[in-house]
Amino acid sequence: MKTALVICPGRGTYTKTELGYLRRHFSDRALLGAFDRTREALGQETLSALDSAASYSVARHTRGDNASALIYAATLGDFRAIDGVEVVAVTGNSMGWYSALACGGALSAEAGFETVNTMGTLMQEALIGGQLIYPFVGEDWVPDAGRKAGLLALVAEIGNRADHVLTLSIDLGGMLVLAGNEAGLGAFEAAVPPVQGRFPMRLANHAAFHSTLQAPVAERGRARLSPALFGQPKLPMIDGRGAIWWPGATDTHALRDYTLGQQVTGTYDFTHAIRIAAREFAPDLFIVTGPGTTLGGAVAQSLILANWRGMGSKTDFQTRQQAEPLLVSMAMDDQRATVTKGD
Repeated sequence: MKTALVICPGRGTYTKTELGYLRRHFSDRALLGAFDRTREALGQETLSALDSAASYSVARHTRGDNASALIYAATLGDFRAIDGVEVVAVTGNSMGWYSALACGGALSAEAGFETVNTMGTLMQEALIGGQLIYPFVGEDWVPDAGRKAGLLALVAEIGNRADHVLTLSIDLGGMLVLAGNEAGLGAFEAAVPPVQGRFPMRLANHAAFHSTLQAPVAERGRARLSPALFGQPKLPMIDGRGAIWWPGATDTHALRDYTLGQQVTGTYDFTHAIRIAAREFAPDLFIVTGPGTTLGGAVAQSLILANWRGMGSKTDFQTRQQAEPLLVSMAMDDQRATVTKGD
């Protein structure tokens, strides 16, 4: 039986093409009903209503209080559908850490939903700052450490200007996700050349996640989410620092402190998490749950940056993927079928 690392996606992955994802793939109707009742009690639109909407709305579906819960449910449903492979560890990108906690067993399905729905709502209510994304590798995905260092130096210089806030939010494969206030983000956009026809790209309805600007949100989250929600994981979990939380050896209070503290206010190093996961567990497969397919590129780029199995470029990865698939995206039906019994 093949071994697998499961990777949970973050915000921005439930897009127009994902509309109806829960209807198609979330098999536990009773659990979905429980999620819906929780949201109804809070005066929020249900996941079923959002997922079955006649059309996709950026204003409606990308709001933090809606998007986070939708993505969590889609991820959890996909994780539960995995069959025929041995999951050896879980990790996630940004908001995907909350999903990874539930997939890994440190949070129950309901506790995970409470956590993600609470934090998504608090983020939306505050909506402090924003995010943009910019690549440091070309379309060939060849690592360029000098380019990355130069961009990070620019970020630091802008962040040191009066009334400017700019910092690295997520180290995301060959991409830098930056967080800051309008002055900081605008200064970066003005300083870098447009590349690949779409970068620098602002992320709609995203706050300055993983930055000190989120300290008030983290504080409110700690006030609302009980330590009793957190338990021992059943699977190893790799966090946004590359640290591993092991079953039977996890300090659950430390896990909560990280999740509702540094994870919210500090840089999320997804690239390092994938590097550590690859080297520590050497899985046969890297399974990215739905919704969406955008995280696959960042996973592949992270493996290239780690020189995983000698891969040094996009061509190397594609050659490997065609010969013996390494990356499975569950949002793609043909790939999904290789790790599930079918929905």
